[in-house]
Amino acid sequence: MQKLILLLFLSLSFSLINAQNSEKESTTPTPNYRAAAKYSPTNLGKLVHSTSVRPNWLKNGNKFWYQYKTTEGSNYYIVDADNRSKKALFDNEKMAKWLTEITKDPYDAQHLPKFDFEFVKNETAIRFYVTSTEKVDEEKKDDDVNEEKENTKETDSTKTDKKKKGKAKKAEKVNKVYHFEYRLGGNGLTIISNKKKEKEDWKKWANIAPDSSVVLFSKHYNLYWMDKENFLKAVKNEKDSTIVENQWTTDGEENYDYGGSSRGENNEEKLKNKDKRKSVRGVWSHDSKKFVFQRTDSRHINDLWVINTTSGKRPTLESYKYHMPGEDDYYKTELHVFDIPSKSNIQVQLDTVKQQSIQVYREPRLKSSYNDDFNPSLLLSKKGKIYYNTISRDRKKLDICVADINTGETKVLIEERFNTYIESRPLVLLNNETEMLHWAERSGWAHYYLYDTEGNLKNEVTSGSYHVERAIGVDKKSRTLYFTAHGIAKDQDPYYEHLYKVNLNGSGLQALNPGDYNSSTDMADSNAYFVSNYSRVNTVPKSELRSNTGKLIMNLEEADLSQLMATGYQFPETFKMKADDGITDIYGVMYKPYDFDESKKYPLLEYVYPGPQTEAVNKSFSVRMDRLDRMAQVGFIVVTMGNRGGHPDRSKWYHNYGYGNLRDYGLADKRHVAEQLADQHDYIDINKVGIYGHSGGGFMSTAAMLVYPDFFKAAVSSAGNHDNSIYNSWWSETHHGVQEEMDDDGNVKYKYLIDNNQSLAQNLKGNLMLITGDVDNNVHPGGTIRMVNALIKANKRFDFMLMPGQRHSFGNMTEYSFWLRADHFSKHFLNTEATDIDITEINRDQPKTKS
Repeated sequence: MQKLILLLFLSLSFSLINAQNSEKESTTPTPNYRAAAKYSPTNLGKLVHSTSVRPNWLKNGNKFWYQYKTTEGSNYYIVDADNRSKKALFDNEKMAKWLTEITKDPYDAQHLPKFDFEFVKNETAIRFYVTSTEKVDEEKKDDDVNEEKENTKETDSTKTDKKKKGKAKKAEKVNKVYHFEYRLGGNGLTIISNKKKEKEDWKKWANIAPDSSVVLFSKHYNLYWMDKENFLKAVKNEKDSTIVENQWTTDGEENYDYGGSSRGENNEEKLKNKDKRKSVRGVWSHDSKKFVFQRTDSRHINDLWVINTTSGKRPTLESYKYHMPGEDDYYKTELHVFDIPSKSNIQVQLDTVKQQSIQVYREPRLKSSYNDDFNPSLLLSKKGKIYYNTISRDRKKLDICVADINTGETKVLIEERFNTYIESRPLVLLNNETEMLHWAERSGWAHYYLYDTEGNLKNEVTSGSYHVERAIGVDKKSRTLYFTAHGIAKDQDPYYEHLYKVNLNGSGLQALNPGDYNSSTDMADSNAYFVSNYSRVNTVPKSELRSNTGKLIMNLEEADLSQLMATGYQFPETFKMKADDGITDIYGVMYKPYDFDESKKYPLLEYVYPGPQTEAVNKSFSVRMDRLDRMAQVGFIVVTMGNRGGHPDRSKWYHNYGYGNLRDYGLADKRHVAEQLADQHDYIDINKVGIYGHSGGGFMSTAAMLVYPDFFKAAVSSAGNHDNSIYNSWWSETHHGVQEEMDDDGNVKYKYLIDNNQSLAQNLKGNLMLITGDVDNNVHPGGTIRMVNALIKANKRFDFMLMPGQRHSFGNMTEYSFWLRADHFSKHFLNTEATDIDITEINRDQPKTKS
């Protein structure tokens, strides 16, 4: 009897366990890889086209043209803001007809070639190139002819070689090119020529004076120049042996040069390109008589290396200077002023003993000049002055300075001091260079201050508990500043950006594109009109034209999301929670599977990027869905949120919260917000919280697994700076801090202490995957490898993937990395492991025409 009772008890227990397991399994989502595959970047390119208007401002009047693509094809428009008119740049059907008749290639209104317009004839006509499928003999270039002439000097040893090269000299067949002109409003196309667009290789090296009289470039690390006549020869044929080059400097050398950077070249490419002309970056005076060059001495900075094992027959080495935080040596900077007429030069009087960075202020580029053949950088001042700033190595001391362009004498105009790091924006000159606008966070919020050019404060232009982003323009007559800002409207997400105007005396603050949206603006050079693109993550993007009074001139476009919606796409949801302090508001976005079932228990994944220069939280609708929407479709709730110490678009307190604690500062908020979300939503499984991110997000996601090992159960960390002591000094020393200390001999030393991830390797409990590219010259793969080394020594199981030949962003292996991430979280949270050798979700959408 007792045995029977025991058997019945065991049977009942097993039944209850099975029922519980069955119920547990039924509440766990099944991975939906096909849904995620639908929203690959390639597929999205077929579903969503234009989502914003990018105005190409013209020089005459307040006019611009733009392209806008929908599911019906591309249309081109020209807008005249003064006349409140918008019309097609041309009739698509007529353009298709003309192109078909002339090129003999078929076109229709929906399928026109890709255009790259050049406005000509006082902007009454456009020119563009079209390549046809017709094959023609390629025209010989001058350098081909010169080469043939050189080969006419026959010797016994060259006769045989000429016979061998005979076939190579035959004209090759190439696609015929048409250079067209279309008069706006006309009834046909004019063929300008059938010559293909010349390669503009000169743009890679030529720095042309504003008056086109002289061209500067770098060669063998020295400064060279040529006159206009010889430059035109180089434009026609860079190998023309009659080109006269003039060497200006003789003391240039590698890493202490006058231009000619080889960053990104491996050692073989560096040797191959050593005799080529290279660019020299600098700033011109408006009269073309002076050229200001910032020369950096990095010879004493140690090298760093990456090796590309997949680039060719032999692995190649790439060497580059890389300053790491806490190293005593630092870059040394000089400011040289080259006088063009006399070919002399002087140096601006700088304190070369101080470890500091220097930035020369430049005149803002005109929007209407963006597409010009050459667009030289100009000094901010037109009156023989060089305005620049210096910032100390610890980023706590910023000086706004001015130097005389003829003598190099300099003086400090404005000093900024702070106990954390100082950020800056371009200086603005106005009122015939008697006043200047200076951006600073001295009140704990970012604002503009009006100074005279002797450095005397006149008044605050903006003030209050909001963040001014930057100046967009200044109306000199009305003394009005146009600027973008965050957080002025207190009933909105403080990250939403809007355009405002205010009088320079601080009065008359006005929003010019108000509304509960995030916006991006593009203002005309005249400051009379601006294009506003606006949306939220959960609205259809729209574009409009407004005047500088805020008046709506016309609605321009509304994005065509019809095909996207037809796939079952759903907008994400926004939320606001409290940080771990119970006071600070944290803003975030939640992404759900489109087949969401509230009866299921979904694992929660956090996508993170800690900044502190930004946060990973989308504020506008974005077609880039690979890191958020797609992951949710696999079968997860995916959230992205801010954290104290994140984005600078709030108070300086919020932004600098993590100063001195760059590893752990944001993790408590990530955990606390996840718990609040689970409390509000029964469908979130708080026992299955994962985290993933790239770069700083790779660093943060691994740190979360090690600092809160009982909360975060799985992570995928890619390209992470796990050991910030070997990441670049600018980011680490700025956002974490570096201490200046003086030794007994009076020498300044730099102390940099930061917690790294590998020191906590023994804490790992969950399932971690690490990924890095092997030629990442931004976040060196050594950071990830050190983490791997520590985990092995701690006897931990984990996954590791090396992306061969990939830089920081993973390039053509980005899609592969997405499926690694999907596999990892599916295995550990959805109880389903992908075991097929082929990643069919990638293969399915690729044509099988190539072997």
